[in-house]
Amino acid sequence: MRPTIRLLSDDLIRRILDEALIVLEEVGVEIQSREVLDLLTAHGARADAASRMFMPAKLVQRALKSSPSSFHLYDLTGRPTHDFRDFNVHFTPGSAALNILDYPSKEIRRPDTADYIRMVRLVEGLPHIAAQSTAFIPADVPEAVSDAYRLFLSLLHGTKPVVTGAFSAEGFALMKDLQLIVRGTDSALEEKPLTIFSCCPTSPLKWSRATSQNVVDCARSGIPVEFIAMPLSGFMAPVTLVGTLIQHTAETLSGIVIHQCARPGAPFLYGGSPAAFDVRYETTPMGAIETMMTDCAYNEIGKTLGLPTQAYIALSDAKRLDAQAGLETGLGAVLASLSGINSISGPGMLDFESCQSLEKLVLDDEICGMCLRLTAGIEPREDFPSVERFKELLRDDHLLISPHTRAHLKQEHYFPGPVIDRANASRRREEGSHTLWERAHAEVERRLSEAPPSPLDEDRRKALIKRMEAEVLRHGAPGLPSSAA
Repeated sequence: MRPTIRLLSDDLIRRILDEALIVLEEVGVEIQSREVLDLLTAHGARADAASRMFMPAKLVQRALKSSPSSFHLYDLTGRPTHDFRDFNVHFTPGSAALNILDYPSKEIRRPDTADYIRMVRLVEGLPHIAAQSTAFIPADVPEAVSDAYRLFLSLLHGTKPVVTGAFSAEGFALMKDLQLIVRGTDSALEEKPLTIFSCCPTSPLKWSRATSQNVVDCARSGIPVEFIAMPLSGFMAPVTLVGTLIQHTAETLSGIVIHQCARPGAPFLYGGSPAAFDVRYETTPMGAIETMMTDCAYNEIGKTLGLPTQAYIALSDAKRLDAQAGLETGLGAVLASLSGINSISGPGMLDFESCQSLEKLVLDDEICGMCLRLTAGIEPREDFPSVERFKELLRDDHLLISPHTRAHLKQEHYFPGPVIDRANASRRREEGSHTLWERAHAEVERRLSEAPPSPLDEDRRKALIKRMEAEVLRHGAPGLPSSAA
């Protein structure tokens, strides 16, 4: 039996959905793209002079009816990696951080291309992290191309699919071109998606020109999106969790309408990154229990609608790899896993989604491994009848080399790597009494030293470099950073 948790009753989910439909029909959503306004009007929505779009319930229901219940992702070689059906769980590093936690100095700093490549190569070897993300923003390229540049580095140096996103409406074309270099044709890219694009409405109830255009462009290209509504409880959303869920639902449903009007049946994840608002510090704690509860609750709403889900959870607001980082990340990962959130974005992240840490990522990979073991549940493995097993135990005084132990040990028990300290005190002293930071850093360096080269063939590699370099030159830079290739 797969263990699960529930936070909302069926009746409460129905009431939240009903309220969200009323909000969309009577309050509406601001749409800043003329093209998207025209698209929605053509499908039965009504716009006022202030570009506020009012969506009737029948339009929302039509969009939900055409929405797919699942889809797959594929890696660089075309191998399937993700199945977003039912309660399947996949972990992805958190995205778009501005900073990195530097191991030598133990300080937060701006990252560069070399940092990003280390992240990509590290993720390749982490067994419980299913996808890459465009995890942080290298500061050594023009800002105007930084979204495409991160995807470029991910495709050049890694093989896992990439959770990414465009910072502008214009940036989408380049990012699609990079994927087409890898896949070859539009139909091949659509058949085996390589990326998911994050598309974020602006709370409360607004879609910018860039983001709404990205939604349309992705839908028409068959590139999956994840809707990332970010209401802040008590600040840019009602203070109650139910009120925040109503707003999150309305904002996400509005994105689904735009998406499905552009192309019925196009794939997406019902996702988000809502947060509680801590009025004492004016911060948005992702490690707050209310944030985690909201994530798990909107996942239940998404599943009630028959949709695959995503959440920013399993991350921390701590500034170091410390007890707070472990507490918040571990609690979030367990709740998300038990809730069956299909794509869990967050491992490696610190400081309110603004910082990534390679050392934390290898620790989080172990947390993810434990969570995946948890979701596998408890099942009998030749345990009945049990009498002979206990006779064997009494006869031999142990079951260490029992055929039953040897047959089921690795399947039944999760054994973490050296980041997790399971040695007794005397053995720990003999091995150097290394701290968590030191063990994690050693694991980072070990995995990087063992990372295999990219399987990308030379023609595609050269094409990626040529396309990206042309864009960097167009924006006034002298060329790609020397470490990029």
